[in-house]
Amino acid sequence: MKVALPVTNNSLSLHFGHCEKFALYDVSDDGTEIMDKQELVSPPHEPGALPKWLHDQGATVIIAGGMGSRAQMLFDQNNIRVIVGVPGGEPDAIVRDFLKGNLEAGPNACDH
Repeated sequence: MKVALPVTNNSLSLHFGHCEKFALYDVSDDGTEIMDKQELVSPPHEPGALPKWLHDQGATVIIAGGMGSRAQMLFDQNNIRVIVGVPGGEPDAIVRDFLKGNLEAGPNACDH
């Protein structure tokens, strides 16, 4: 499993399409610990481009504050599980909470 998070100012970006970079976490086979982390500058924002780009990076899960319904559909088409409504925070802590089953997601922060 590889978990992707959009990051701005070293915190979860509430709108994935306008982040500074993506943090990508390789997770152990049993899904319990972070094995590796890399940060990649996100490509220029173009509608529909990020799902394919993250798929090409090996992402299987994306955690975001908000995401439009079209983007969610494109992630689904690229076999990437979408978790939205995460209110922000430090990316490493968010991934650790996700792996422990303690991640609290609320309403989608995006309305388009």
